[in-house]
Amino acid sequence: MKLATGDRTIRFLSTVFASMILLLIAVIVYELFKGSELSIGRFGLKFLVTTTWDPVNEVFGALPFIFGTIVSSVIALIIALPISIGIAVFLSELAPQAIRPSVSLMIELLAAIPSIIYGLWGLFVMVPFLQMYVEPVLSRYFGSIPLFGGVPIGVGMLAGGIILSIMIIPTIASISRDIFNTVPMLYKEAGFALGMTRWEVISKIVFPHSRSGLTGAVMLGFGRALGETMAVTMVIGNAPSISASLFAPSYTIASVIANEFTEATTKLYVSSLIELALILFAISMVFNAVARLLVSRERIVQ
Repeated sequence: MKLATGDRTIRFLSTVFASMILLLIAVIVYELFKGSELSIGRFGLKFLVTTTWDPVNEVFGALPFIFGTIVSSVIALIIALPISIGIAVFLSELAPQAIRPSVSLMIELLAAIPSIIYGLWGLFVMVPFLQMYVEPVLSRYFGSIPLFGGVPIGVGMLAGGIILSIMIIPTIASISRDIFNTVPMLYKEAGFALGMTRWEVISKIVFPHSRSGLTGAVMLGFGRALGETMAVTMVIGNAPSISASLFAPSYTIASVIANEFTEATTKLYVSSLIELALILFAISMVFNAVARLLVSRERIVQ
């Protein structure tokens, strides 16, 4: 069947635009590989498992930054997930119709706040609060557990995880709310007609119907946490170390790149920072691929 001129034009433009995305990703990967060649050649795979970061002696290892990036993002997800799901359930199933638009707007506005604002709030409000009230209590009652050992100084992995959780809550909550709203009303009404309570309708109808979408929402929020820079930089302590304690300072890949790239005076130093960017890109791609796989499996199950 012969396509009209307009159809051919749309198909051509759509193909060009889609190809541009693939080309952009290819260019990014190429430039990252090219920029990190010196570091890869010098350190090889040891770069991934070495804990030393010494610009003076040009000895670089990425493990503390990989650890800080993943752990802070996991902490953020653990805190943000139940809160986000609770907000989404309230907005889609429980809130009066009169207040839903206002509350939804406030949640979406939180997602638009620049990360530097979150960082300033975290540094001047959250960190002193953690140092004076939260961490001493955790240390007093749970200090025997390595997670809550050490000196409660406010800045550290716990502060980084909390600030990240605040930043990803709007993303997960907004997407989850939209997903819950796609559940056909007929299904819910059928549940109520069978004598189900509201909680039973939510847990046995709404949640199962929304599993694949919720998986995507969670992974999208996790992806944002992985790449966040300024806010977490201001509260995590910025120390290239690995510790079991949540009170200890840490460092993320994005933070070390932002802090040290302008100070890199040698080619190997610059190359090592670029290799960190390549690692962050690879981590993000892996988690995105896992998210797509999980979503696909959920759809097959449904």
